[in-house]
Amino acid sequence: MRIGIVSETFLPKWDGVANTVCRLLEHIQERGHEAVMMAPEGAPPQYAGVPIIGQPRFSCPFYPPLKIVQPRVNMGLELESFEPDIIHMVNPAFMSMVMLRRARSMGVPVLMSYHTDIPGYMEKYGMALLTEPVWQFFRWLHNEADLNVCPSQTCLDELAERGFERLNIWGRGVDTTLYNPAKRSTAVRAELTGGCPHAPLLVYVGRLAVEKRVDVIRPVLDQWPDARLAIIGDGPERANLEKLFAGTNTVFAGYRKGEDLARAYAAGDVFVFPGENETFGNVVLEAQASGMPVLAARAGGPIDHVFDGRNGFLFEPGNSTDLIHKLHPVMGDVSYRRHLAEGALAYARSQTWTMIMDSLFEKYEWLVAENPGRLRKAG
Repeated sequence: MRIGIVSETFLPKWDGVANTVCRLLEHIQERGHEAVMMAPEGAPPQYAGVPIIGQPRFSCPFYPPLKIVQPRVNMGLELESFEPDIIHMVNPAFMSMVMLRRARSMGVPVLMSYHTDIPGYMEKYGMALLTEPVWQFFRWLHNEADLNVCPSQTCLDELAERGFERLNIWGRGVDTTLYNPAKRSTAVRAELTGGCPHAPLLVYVGRLAVEKRVDVIRPVLDQWPDARLAIIGDGPERANLEKLFAGTNTVFAGYRKGEDLARAYAAGDVFVFPGENETFGNVVLEAQASGMPVLAARAGGPIDHVFDGRNGFLFEPGNSTDLIHKLHPVMGDVSYRRHLAEGALAYARSQTWTMIMDSLFEKYEWLVAENPGRLRKAG
């Protein structure tokens, strides 16, 4: 199969979308398919043997680290010459608008994958007036696709309620070779606990941004002053969070990836994830695979993967009091915490990337066989 990929975000920016696209490109290579990908300028020229065509970009006004591709009239000629059987548009936005027209002229079916709750971010950044127009834009764009996939049932339900059509689920997996309890390191544990490795260690991993609601964790440290918190990640809110957590047993460990990130996960006892706009939350599975029970906000993707009393607990979004209430049995009983950790590990090991990617390729094959793109062109 020949696959054209249009990704509105990719390396060197590392996030859940880039992680998923990297796994997709690796799977394409493993299965012997051919692909070409369009991505923002600055990406490597190839990944996993897949050529990457960089496109000019500009910084997103409300979140500068996010780079947006600028549409151009002749965009996508290289992809057209590749003659793909299908085009997959990842996190579609402005570049995908241009490529959608090109796909239609070619008679190629289009699959779009929804990854990021941009409308939800509008509210968090004080631009609530833009929320509905942004929803309208994404609804129009996605409803031009032959199939839309999103990462969780909660996300699918919200999109369906907002009028998105032809929806299906494409979940996420976790690399249990990289993320596993065997990566536990005495030195990393000592570092992340500020030299108190016997104290209980809470861990947060993710971007330090307003929508991640890391502030919700702050009252937990008043309730358990002997506990430690490791905040792994970086972002525009770091300075504000350092002020908020000043005087507490908190270590800001900065951005980590690969083996360094795996060791940071494995050093912890409990993972806390208070974000309210997560379409999936890859870090939840990574934490579970590392042997940590997860306390997550009852919102978005984590609802599909955190089960009360089995591998963690869900708490009311934005409610520190409820988070503290759900933490009590976890913090107070080491044997119970281990029970939840075992449940988390067992669940994560059932969520393989191979299974997830094979399910996506079944969707590709169905679209190519049916080829609604060709039928639209003929019509």
